[in-house]
Amino acid sequence: MSTLLPSATDRARTARLRESLLTAAFTADGLLDLLGAPAYAALARSETVPALRATRVDGPLETLVRLFLLQLPVAHARAAAALPVDDCLADGWLVRDGGDVRATVDVRPYSGPEGEDWWIVSDLGCAVGGAGGIAGGSGGPSGVDRSQLVLGVGGASTTLAGITIRTPVASALDLGTGSGIQALHASRHATEVTATDLNPRALHFARLTLALSGAPEADLREGSLFEPVARDTYDLIVSNPPFVISPGARLTYRDGGMGGDDLCRTIVQQAADRLNDGGHCQLLANWQHVEGEDWRDRLSSWVPRGCDAWIVQREVQDVAQYAELWLRDGGDHRTDPAAYAARYDAWLDEFETRKTKAVGFGWITLRKSGSDRPSVIAEEWPHPVEQPLGASVRAHFERQDFLRSHDDASLLAARFRLADEVVQEQVGLPGAEDPEHVVLRQNRGMRRATKVDTVGAGFAGVCDGSLSAGRILDAIAQLVGQDPVLLRDRTPESIRLLVEQGFLIPVVD
Repeated sequence: MSTLLPSATDRARTARLRESLLTAAFTADGLLDLLGAPAYAALARSETVPALRATRVDGPLETLVRLFLLQLPVAHARAAAALPVDDCLADGWLVRDGGDVRATVDVRPYSGPEGEDWWIVSDLGCAVGGAGGIAGGSGGPSGVDRSQLVLGVGGASTTLAGITIRTPVASALDLGTGSGIQALHASRHATEVTATDLNPRALHFARLTLALSGAPEADLREGSLFEPVARDTYDLIVSNPPFVISPGARLTYRDGGMGGDDLCRTIVQQAADRLNDGGHCQLLANWQHVEGEDWRDRLSSWVPRGCDAWIVQREVQDVAQYAELWLRDGGDHRTDPAAYAARYDAWLDEFETRKTKAVGFGWITLRKSGSDRPSVIAEEWPHPVEQPLGASVRAHFERQDFLRSHDDASLLAARFRLADEVVQEQVGLPGAEDPEHVVLRQNRGMRRATKVDTVGAGFAGVCDGSLSAGRILDAIAQLVGQDPVLLRDRTPESIRLLVEQGFLIPVVD
């Protein structure tokens, strides 16, 4: 492990550093106040000029921005006004650079779900919005091989954190922890947190992130996939794995080293044996769209026996777009044009060999239900959703339990209420007596929309939890002059769809 990495073994000194960061308002809110929205957004695009202009004053917050975000040398005296410099030099957060000091790592303010002030520690230049973007070429900061770099928080990290179910649990596993953001989130609601990574540098960064953020220590284990945890089981498993489908394994943080999407498939297939009954496994994944196969069927076949699953495809790219995205991520577009073309060709060769026509990206959530009638839903949903979504993910599986345990007769005997913030839209020609169709639209959670007929719209509108579904249908039948028996026979399928999609919530006594 590089001697340039800081140490957090002295908890008192780390606590003093944390207090200095708080005193200087080196927090997510403090940065927004200092930089303003345009400069803050520019920094997220790795454009540093607006932030440089905003930090010309020698205040403590300006100093910390220049040190840890812009990664510039700062005069020793200026740093000493913002930080316990001797502690930081002793523990390796800073090093001397003539009469100046400079940071050895990127320290990024991050706001927790309840407004907690946290900091994510990563390699220099490897945080989203870092001073120079992810370090390019074969050598990273301080001579670290680029394949071993540890990234900070990106869109994938925050997406996974947002969709994760936050029910209090006894044990949680962060598989492939990287800089430790998922372990940090899990520390709020899990009694014991275990974090693994193939890269020993990543485990060190995760330890720094947890310590600097004042979180409890995690059980950090080195190794690939589930190997480090042997036969241990957990209530929650989360993973933002190296899911990129690439020819080879050049970069540990993104390339899984298995062919195609085998790494994501392996995590899904092996997760059941590492979950306690009722436990969840949630991961981000990329998957192949293989010629002649439906991607939904292909991914559904990954789901282990005794597990429910909800697979959501958020985006699809053709193979050329996908290759270009990750070649740019690897800095290959800045290399010799012939070398770039050769690598591009290798990616396309790999896809052609595997009959891959496109690549999907999305979320996979498993729940170990033990049911012999598992609910496995694979769907495409590229539309905006409400984050955090964890409560909606938990409710999805609760609704599957309800539907599985209710036949049509018991469904009609049940009571329902309309979910919060569902609105009705009527679509038709101006002046028409009746709408062409009625749409129910959610403004929360997945923000779905579904067409219903006038009976369905009337049924949903009356559902307030006081009457059974059957009694509501009988009243509607009398109102519209339909046979109540026929209406009861044909409506349960529509009720099931509205429950499955979260428009109707079962009322449990």
